Amino acid sequence: MQAPSAAAGAPATRQIRLTLDSVPENVAVVRHVLTGFGAALGLDPHTTNDLRLAASEACTNAVVHAYAEGDLGVMELDADLDPPLLRITVRDCGTGIALRPGSPGLGLGLPLLAALSDKLEVESADGVTEVRMAFLI
Repeated sequence: MQAPSAAAGAPATRQIRLTLDSVPENVAVVRHVLTGFGAALGLDPHTTNDLRLAASEACTNAVVHAYAEGDLGVMELDADLDPPLLRITVRDCGTGIALRPGSPGLGLGLPLLAALSDKLEVESADGVTEVRMAFLI
């Protein structure tokens, strides 16, 4: 049995939903998927690189900070194209945003996300942290 094919001229996939174990190896999976997504949407390489880097940083934060050492959790990534915006959300159900013991303060991650995206929102409530980014395409 063959899978149904898209009609000629039909738009490329406009949404991606990923649920992955919150482990370092899966950050590379996110980058790979977003590279293909950008190509399928016909995004310029600069925009694709910005959204890959921003999503990688948000996912890395989920891997490093969301769950207690030794606890396996999940991270979710949603990417939605709604021209002229491409929205990316990275979500975890970890411990929320807090300073780590011995940390001198907030790192460079959130300022980097703010610089790469056209809009950044971070919300942490009821055990769920969401990093929402929007890119003007």
